[in-house]
Amino acid sequence: MDYKSSLIQDGNPMENLEKQLICPICLELFTKPVVILPCQHNLCRKCANDIFQAANPYWTTRSGSVSMSGGRFRCPSCRHEVIMDRHGVYGLQRNLLVENIIDIYKQECSSRPLQKGSHPMCKEHEDEKINIYCLTCEVPTCSMCKVFGAHQACEVAPLQSVFQGQKTELSNCISMLVAGNDRMQTIITQLEDSSRVTKENSHQVKEELSQKFDTLYAILDEKKSELLQRITQEQEEKLSFIESLIQQYREQLDKSSKLVETAIQSLDEPGGATFLLSAKQLIQSIVEASKGCQLGKTEQGFENMDYFTLDLEHIADALRAIDFGIGHQ
Repeated sequence: MDYKSSLIQDGNPMENLEKQLICPICLELFTKPVVILPCQHNLCRKCANDIFQAANPYWTTRSGSVSMSGGRFRCPSCRHEVIMDRHGVYGLQRNLLVENIIDIYKQECSSRPLQKGSHPMCKEHEDEKINIYCLTCEVPTCSMCKVFGAHQACEVAPLQSVFQGQKTELSNCISMLVAGNDRMQTIITQLEDSSRVTKENSHQVKEELSQKFDTLYAILDEKKSELLQRITQEQEEKLSFIESLIQQYREQLDKSSKLVETAIQSLDEPGGATFLLSAKQLIQSIVEASKGCQLGKTEQGFENMDYFTLDLEHIADALRAIDFGIGHQ
């Protein structure tokens, strides 16, 4: 609490000092003992205990039978959360400096004459101070109004007693409001925690779902590669067989072509003796070559690959039926 700077800025140091010494709960001068909160704001210990008890209804005073390890409440000035130990507000440090300033201020005020206009005056009796409270009309008034004026038949009470009662009522209302604000802040904190946990849980199940689908993708890719490899292997075996047949038939065709050429040349031989010397052997070679034409062949449908066809409709239906468990809302 920066008393010095506040006093310098104001033209009336005593009035501004009084503002600095007002409790934010009871709206009166701090009542000793004065406690200082961790946020450096001050409260009457009684006021601090009132809002502490309102915020922690199951925590009792030091003489009570029920005890807890501690409690918490929020500073009415800055909303900073104050966490208490098992001593409650009695564990807070007293602000002796503020208590000394209050004593000095009260001494100064008691030694100063009452300034004109510092106390409200009655409108009907301008020389009379307002010093009583009309309970019937619920307005402050003066003694002359009660004796001779408009409030002769009304019930009145000392101004100070009504003043203290309404101050206490307002202080209690503030305490209830502060406690209500604390409860709302607690609910907000719980909802924020719930929002955070919901996001974390959502992220976790998304990661798990992605991992499971990635596993399915990996299985499908592995099976796809395996089946394609089997098709490729079958293809290579069939092509190799066909290529070997082609090679055999080409070799046989080459031999036959050469025999045909030799036979034609023999037919052109004019001499009978010369022709007969080679004709018999040539005929045997042609006969043997004719027998060799009976080489291997491919069976009907050899090139067919339809037996590698898959029926995946039932698997596709199973994949389409994938869904969350019964507990999903």
